[in-house]
Amino acid sequence: MAFIGDLDPFTATIPATKVELTVSCRNLLDRDTFSKSDPISVYGSQCSIITCLLFSQYGRTEVIDNTLNPDFVRKFILDYFFEERQNLQVVGSLGSRLEKPLIGIPGKKCGTIIVRAEELSNCRESVMLQFCGNKLDKKDFFGKSDPFLVFYRSNEDGSYTICHKTEVVKNTLDPVWQAFKIPVRALCNGDYDRSIKVEVYDWDRDGGHDFIGEFSTSYREMSRSQSQFHIYEVTILHTHTHTHTHTHTYPTQINFTVAIDFTASNGNPSQPTSLHYMSPYQLNAYAMALRAVGEIIQDYDSDKMFPALGFGAKLPPDGRVSHEFALNGNPQNPYCSGIEGVMEAYYQSLKSVRLYGPTHFSPVINHVARYASAVTDGSQYFILLIISDGVITDMAQTKESIVNAASLPMSIIIVGVGPAEFDEMIELDGDEERISSQGRFAERDIVQFVPFRDYIDRRGNHILSMARLAKEVLAEIPDQLLSYMRTRGIKPGPLPPPYTTAIHPLLTRRVSRI
Repeated sequence: MAFIGDLDPFTATIPATKVELTVSCRNLLDRDTFSKSDPISVYGSQCSIITCLLFSQYGRTEVIDNTLNPDFVRKFILDYFFEERQNLQVVGSLGSRLEKPLIGIPGKKCGTIIVRAEELSNCRESVMLQFCGNKLDKKDFFGKSDPFLVFYRSNEDGSYTICHKTEVVKNTLDPVWQAFKIPVRALCNGDYDRSIKVEVYDWDRDGGHDFIGEFSTSYREMSRSQSQFHIYEVTILHTHTHTHTHTHTYPTQINFTVAIDFTASNGNPSQPTSLHYMSPYQLNAYAMALRAVGEIIQDYDSDKMFPALGFGAKLPPDGRVSHEFALNGNPQNPYCSGIEGVMEAYYQSLKSVRLYGPTHFSPVINHVARYASAVTDGSQYFILLIISDGVITDMAQTKESIVNAASLPMSIIIVGVGPAEFDEMIELDGDEERISSQGRFAERDIVQFVPFRDYIDRRGNHILSMARLAKEVLAEIPDQLLSYMRTRGIKPGPLPPPYTTAIHPLLTRRVSRI
């Protein structure tokens, strides 16, 4: 008999099936005077699992404070011999689930105990995970929330089995939970595609924890590619007895292009003070912005081949200044494979070009606009990410380029890095006043500007900084895409999945796989 987390179940060689037992209780008898009961479950070897008589104790679950409906996280793992008689009624029950009334006090309803059994796979893999939250819902009247996460794996009958619970992070809407190591078979029993549900709660002392929201994922999704992080929307599912709501979608291919500022105002890349400094220990501001936005955008780009451009540098071999050069050195084919390919091309460019100036935005905007103007039927939409450190020196031309691009299937994201003033970039954003050029106003707002410094986590958590940045810069893209479709009379097609209301983003980072 052992618990999840102990070593023996994963290394011992025993000629038997290993079965995991999960215990829950419902409507327990309240035995505390001024609060609810603090239940604990005990398993013994010489008795029925249901009566829990203590002859030879194998182990016990954790204590859960102030609840009459506990779902115990800690499991019982035992050897099950099919050829021997064992007092494990639950294994032969329908769905390997057994529910029985608790007895103990004559004339009193003591509640019920629910035991679910599952045969464990031979998966010995473990994973280290860390989760961060951003702008979670405020649930406490006099303070913020005290959030914690509860993880469940799905069962074939549509139910869920609890498998992990994080610590509570007090008084914050931007929690950073401690990294934790968990066996993969605890998360999904070796089935990488098995649904994992994560619920977010606000902790209350009386045990009446407030539900904030939930999201679903899978182990395969969390461990796919080499992504440093994934962002999930915490949602509350709205179900109505008499109302059926459907959402609609456009079958649109997203094309993502990045343009990076290589002007001298960024500082010498070999110096730690430079915004382009290539530290062996952490990403610089340009790399963080690129990865934060690109990691999300790439999931909407089917071929994941991204044009990556630079501007404001002197190029080899003749030292000519360019405001529209391919980071991979191939102007005929500036495409990079995935965000990792873009990052590699960016680092290689820093080694080969000379930072110079001035800062011109219009050439890279016109570059993407040429492609967008060729496909205006709604089948493709173009997103340009410009990352820059300061003053725009071709403001008039940039305004004209944006006004022209506003009639095309195109959006522009501008991320300002470093300590400079960003007055011109704020003007281009167009939130306060629609941008114009020579008396002609932009047909729609297509620019979103964000200063990265406003979203940097003060505790130095770069993963959370990138999550905050990504959420902010991508917030206007859906409405901008829809505004183009509506103005062109492009109709969406139906999509049957149920409607969900997105509330807050939640970030998860895979620290390592073992």
